[in-house]
Amino acid sequence: MIESKTRGERLSGRSLPIIIVVTLALAVSLPAASQERRMSMSGEITSPAYEGWWPNEGGGYKLFFGYMNSNWRETFNVPIGQENYFSEVGEGELDDLEIDGYDFSQADMGQPTHFYPRRNPFLFTIDVPEDFGDKELVWTLKTRGTLARAYGSLKPDYRIDPQVISTEVGGAFGSLDDRLRDNIPPELRLEGEAFRSVRVGEPLDLAVVVTDPDNLPARSNRPLPRTPEQIYRPPASIVAMSGPGTRFAWSVYRGPADHASFEPTQMKTYTDTRMYANSAWSPPWIIPEPPEDDRWVATVTFDEPGEYVLRGVASDGSMFTYQNVTVEVTR
Repeated sequence: MIESKTRGERLSGRSLPIIIVVTLALAVSLPAASQERRMSMSGEITSPAYEGWWPNEGGGYKLFFGYMNSNWRETFNVPIGQENYFSEVGEGELDDLEIDGYDFSQADMGQPTHFYPRRNPFLFTIDVPEDFGDKELVWTLKTRGTLARAYGSLKPDYRIDPQVISTEVGGAFGSLDDRLRDNIPPELRLEGEAFRSVRVGEPLDLAVVVTDPDNLPARSNRPLPRTPEQIYRPPASIVAMSGPGTRFAWSVYRGPADHASFEPTQMKTYTDTRMYANSAWSPPWIIPEPPEDDRWVATVTFDEPGEYVLRGVASDGSMFTYQNVTVEVTR
């Protein structure tokens, strides 16, 4: 959920995606020039979102988080600290946005520090123990001087399953197939170490193997539109939809993304619904065929020193699997 005022003014966890995707769907139906006029390219904030929870097989619970950057182009870099931190507190303790909940020992729970445009749902998870009870994991994020909070809890209304995730990301063209309740996410194996070192300007090779154990949902593509009427016709659903089938892409999770260049260009991992926007949610939803050996290869080059965290995202169109690679870039 997104929090910008008090608990009484919170949006419900299921309301957020609906509010967002109506806007996205309307954008798809507009010609490009009209889209540019009606969309906020920059000047808006990013808000954290709590997506829900489910029980872990080995005990405890998994809490899912993401975010919404209301801009279509502007990105943010917010390091872990007073403007990007987590707090583990009792219920309601951080309802007042004037309260500073920063605690160095709790602040970093694996959240991103680079924020791409638009909706980035189910981006990372945090495991909590069986006795978490009524406590809350609160994500505080401040952009453009505006503080927003997302409240992670184990309230029953927030319990989710793989079908819920698929539905909220428009997986398999928005399918409600009951088999998606037991959908298994892709298996993702990184070749090489998860910690690398490279010099500025020196290409770094990256390779992963991605397989889908249950081939669910099965790959399929819709026909390419052939006329302007087909391209700009109103969408059949208010949900931003994605085609089914295994895909993989790298993104910058921590560090300034404009100083990292990937070859080949990576598909966007966020919900960009504009026509031909190189996103899985971008009509006409043509998802690239996976390599014959299921081995995805890329190189990344950095033009500034620093520490970067790259995130590899494997998806079957409904569920996601992640792999981080930390890169120390020196001169």
